Amino acid sequence: MAARIDAATPADRDRAVDALRACAILGVVLGHWLVTALVCEGGTLRTDSPLRALPRLAPVSWLFQTLAVFFLVGGHTATAGLASARARGVPYRAWLAARLTRLWRPAAAMLALWTVVAALLLATGAEFTSVRTLVKLALSPLWFLLVFAGLTAATPLLTRLSPLWPLAVVLHVDLVRFGLGGPSWLGWVNVAAGWLVPYTLGAAWTRGELEGRRAGWALLAGGAAATAVLVAGAGYPASMVGVPGAEVSNLNPPTLAAVAFGLGQCGGALLLRGPLRRAMRRRPVVWAGVAVANLSAMTVFLWHQTALMATTAATLPAGPLPGLHTRPDDLGWVAARLVWLPLFALGLLVCRSAFHGFESRRGRKDRRGRAGSDSRVVRVRRAMGATGATGGRPEPAGGGPEPVDNETATAAGEAGRRA
Repeated sequence: MAARIDAATPADRDRAVDALRACAILGVVLGHWLVTALVCEGGTLRTDSPLRALPRLAPVSWLFQTLAVFFLVGGHTATAGLASARARGVPYRAWLAARLTRLWRPAAAMLALWTVVAALLLATGAEFTSVRTLVKLALSPLWFLLVFAGLTAATPLLTRLSPLWPLAVVLHVDLVRFGLGGPSWLGWVNVAAGWLVPYTLGAAWTRGELEGRRAGWALLAGGAAATAVLVAGAGYPASMVGVPGAEVSNLNPPTLAAVAFGLGQCGGALLLRGPLRRAMRRRPVVWAGVAVANLSAMTVFLWHQTALMATTAATLPAGPLPGLHTRPDDLGWVAARLVWLPLFALGLLVCRSAFHGFESRRGRKDRRGRAGSDSRVVRVRRAMGATGATGGRPEPAGGGPEPVDNETATAAGEAGRRA
């Protein structure tokens, strides 16, 4: 199967784009699974993190906070897709509607299910605070979609925007907040400005301005140096994710330290493009895994917290299990949590099997089996489009993902269903 996917992949497809997106999603999922704990105290559920009791583990967040890479790839694929749509005379409204539909269809399914779950829990006497904790954790990925959808809608205005402009906004917002004692609500400006930085870097990638290795090294070195100065000298938190109870979060809303760290990550991602392209071509099994992961990127992202909570709830009858139900206040909890990761992955696989149809946009014809291999082509195209994938090639009419021939789609579709 891997050989079929590899042989059927177009020769000019930029496999590094798919690999970077898959790595970004994997980083987010593993990061949440490692630092998110559900603790029951006095009959009330609350979230906790080992980073609160063990701040020396903050470097773990440097490995798994990979959202900047996702926005980099998203900016690159969106601007390339918009340029292709314009060249074919596809209206902006049609292009945008196609992209947003593919983003929000799987999100709507998750929102609907959790609305029902929350109502049932409250109706059966569950404590409101505990239900709120569960719903907040489950729906937390939706903030990403809101920001990403907004940037996608603004793509025509961002295709030529220099990343220095949103970076300057972040700098001035933090200067007012932390240096001049400004209001804390001002930080929410950085929700847009902070993620605009990697998104517009992606647009610069599309324009061909980041092809040389010099740009990657400059971003990597400059971002790393700036982050070190801000953390060591300006008092920013070392953790690049939120920590319960912390006075300042680097991520909620994004701070200058988080944006600088993201610039370094983007530089590293740009430097990895060449090695990733070669690795994806030399190792068909790895490429097949990347291709299948991209088909379910939104489903995995949206449901990974639900998989964690479902695993935690299902094992409650076994008593307080280390790394799952106990407080995350020592290294023993961290070691135990690593053991639970495969079970989380199994829960996510169940969620993926149940809800991937919303991402792949299976229609009635697909369920009846009338479309055969052609229906698989449609599902693969739309599923990849949900992550903004173009693979470095122009999008077809209507703003969808890159063209895929029948053989590629059939092979990838079969592999995706077996995964």
